[in-house]
Amino acid sequence: MNEESVGKNINSIRKQKNITLQELARRSGLTKSYLSRIERSRKAPPYSTVNRVAIALEVEVAYLLSEKLDYSSDIRFSLTKNGKGKVVQTLGSSYGYEYEALGFTKPGKNMQPYIIKAAFDEKSIFQHEGEEFIYVLEGTYEFIYDGKKYIMEEGDSAYFDSGVPHTARSLGEKNARVLAVMYSYKRL
Repeated sequence: MNEESVGKNINSIRKQKNITLQELARRSGLTKSYLSRIERSRKAPPYSTVNRVAIALEVEVAYLLSEKLDYSSDIRFSLTKNGKGKVVQTLGSSYGYEYEALGFTKPGKNMQPYIIKAAFDEKSIFQHEGEEFIYVLEGTYEFIYDGKKYIMEEGDSAYFDSGVPHTARSLGEKNARVLAVMYSYKRL
């Protein structure tokens, strides 16, 4: 999937559901102009923004990240083979990270699991509804939560209220890889 698909998918589902940009802005807490830019952009917004839009549209994040999903199999079970997750790269943008959506074929889930390849110069502050769990798979990860810095290394984990401002970045010579699971209170 290329990044441009995210904006096109948002536009498509919004129109299919007869939702105006103004209504999507009200539901998501994002501005109408920002949503319009996302729909026209060739770059994907940060995952937390995609998640907010997905909740507002009442669809799975995976739908916005993929061109076509196959829900014809057993919807109670989702298997993602190694290296077969949906990968979205935001290299070249101010976000500069890569994430791989896992469990993306499971509709109606409360959790959104993904693997992040963290950027070295993260400039964005994230804050969104729900809770998150992060586990460092490899590398060194500087996690900033409510203004306090935590240095996390392989095997370290954190569980937190994602409504509190947070950000993170890789430290050292190689990008940190982090398993992250986002939980939304509202089941899609």
